[in-house]
This record gives sequence, structure tokens and C-alpha cells, in this order.
Amino acid sequence: MTLLKKVLGATTALAMTAGAAIAEPALIFDLGGKFDKSFNEMAFTGAQRWAEETGGTFREIELQSEAQREQALRRFAEAGANPIVMAGFAFASALEGVAADYPDTKFTIIDMVVDAPNVRSVVFNEHEGSYLVGMMAAQASKSGTVGFIGGMDIPLIRKFACGYVQGVKAANPNATVIQNMTGTTPAAWNDPVKGSELTKAQISQGADVVYAAAGGTGVGVLQTATDEGILSIGVDSNQNYMHPGKVLTSMMKRVDNAVYDAFTQGDALETGFNVMGLANGGVGYALDDNNAALVSAEMKAAVDAAADQIASGALSVHDYMSDNTCPVE
Repeated sequence: MTLLKKVLGATTALAMTAGAAIAEPALIFDLGGKFDKSFNEMAFTGAQRWAEETGGTFREIELQSEAQREQALRRFAEAGANPIVMAGFAFASALEGVAADYPDTKFTIIDMVVDAPNVRSVVFNEHEGSYLVGMMAAQASKSGTVGFIGGMDIPLIRKFACGYVQGVKAANPNATVIQNMTGTTPAAWNDPVKGSELTKAQISQGADVVYAAAGGTGVGVLQTATDEGILSIGVDSNQNYMHPGKVLTSMMKRVDNAVYDAFTQGDALETGFNVMGLANGGVGYALDDNNAALVSAEMKAAVDAAADQIASGALSVHDYMSDNTCPVE
């Protein structure tokens, strides 16, 4: 027990207590922080909901560096946390080794697939939700030019972009879509200044609606869009409240449901491959009092009809991850 306390105390950032006999679930946030108003915060919302409904407690950590990924996984596993949920694709390589070393611990990784008997891999059909907000962008645009600003330039974010472009073109085949990525390193998820600069650049090219799929960087996109008098589209969590009447909608990626479900199942977690899309409430668009005046009845009817078609399989949205290509640009 003393040795374990010494090991856990070596890194104050992990702030965990050792020797707990009762298995608590644990949540590891990706770089960008728990309160990024986007992906990580959505994960936290799911954990909080579970705690409030059950009266249970969970462990958590906000990473400060890439080097902490494996360290956090091992220390939570050693401390008896179960299941351990990690928010983000970048945990994959660390999890592959850790999962094998702790076969009695259940893990959930979001946004990546790790093939191990004690791992649940949760992926989302972001292209489906992005298609819907793309339709809305095209219908709301007065200039016929809309924008997309991604975070780190990886296939997952290209997946968002491709779905968005398909939706824009479905609503207006003549529309122009400007696309920019923030960077090629994890720092791209938390650079609101760069997000602001890219937004201004897209506005100078005629964009009057900009969709941000960039984690904390998106805060700068939404703020600048508001300051410059154009509309924005949020991502992951419902970001409509951040600038009421200025955020057209938000592409909801229900990371909260993925975390809540994993925590609820506990050490009986069903492992394997899990896909969350329109058909099972995994993605969608946000409509509330903050954006109701921006979404006309006609716009809503068109988007809802498309959502029903996608959910039923009648309408197929190309997934960039399937072949790293996009049929429309």
C-alpha cells in the first residue's frame, strides 16, 4: 500500500488516491482540457450525469503532455479503476500495451479502434451530422460561400469536412466551401487565436457561415464570427449558448452518451466495436431558444427529412475514413 501511494504520488497532476477497494470508473481527458466547451467537456457531461443519477464517484485527469497518456492509463488501472474511459484517438497506441497488461480491467476508447478483448471502441458517424449542418449552412448563407475550419489535420477531421461539403452541395450545388485546418500537431486543438485568423481570412473570401470542428480552437472561430457579423456552427457539444442568435446550430457528437453508457455498465462493460450515428442518437444538430430565430420551418423540415433518410439508409453520406477521399469539394 505504501509503495503504491509513493508511485501514485510521483506525479501530482494525477491526483489519485490509492488502495480503493471499490472499483470506480475513470475518465481521461485529451489535450485541450476538461472545459474546452467542446469534445472534452461533452465527455465530462456524460460522467457528471452518471454521478448525479447514481450517487457514484469517478476519477479523472486532464493531461498536460503526450507523455502522460500511458502513465495515466497504468496508474488508474493499478489503482483499481474500472472501467477506464479515454476521450480521443491519440490514446490508441498507449492503450494497446496497457490493455494487454491489465486483462481484468475494461477500457473504452472514443474515436479510435483498438482490437483487444477488454476494450470497447466507440466511433461516431460525424459525417452524417456534418451533412445536416452543411445543409443548414447553405440555406442560411446569403453569399453562397461558407467555410470549414478544422483542428489538427487528420483523417477524422477530414471526415467532418467531407460530410459538411456534401450537405452544403445537396442544398446548393453552386455553393463554394472554403476549407482550412489549424495545424498538424495536437496544439491545433487549443489555438483560438489561429482560429480567429482563419475565420477572418475566410470572411475576406466571402464566407458568411463558418463551421468549426477544432476543439478549443473553435472558441476563437465562434467569437470572431460573432464580432464580424457572420454566422458560425459549433461542434461536439451544444455551443449555441456561447453567442445567442449568432450560432446557426451545433453539430452534436454525443460523447456524453458514450461515457455515460460505459460508466453505467461498469466492470460488466460490453467490449468490441460500437458505432454511434444518426440511427441511434450518436450525432445530430442542436435547436434551442438560442438559435430558433435563425432556423426557418423550411430549413428544419429539409434537414429533418434528410436525417430520416440517412437514419433509414435511404440516403448515404460518403465517409472520408473509408478511402480518404471526398466525392465533392
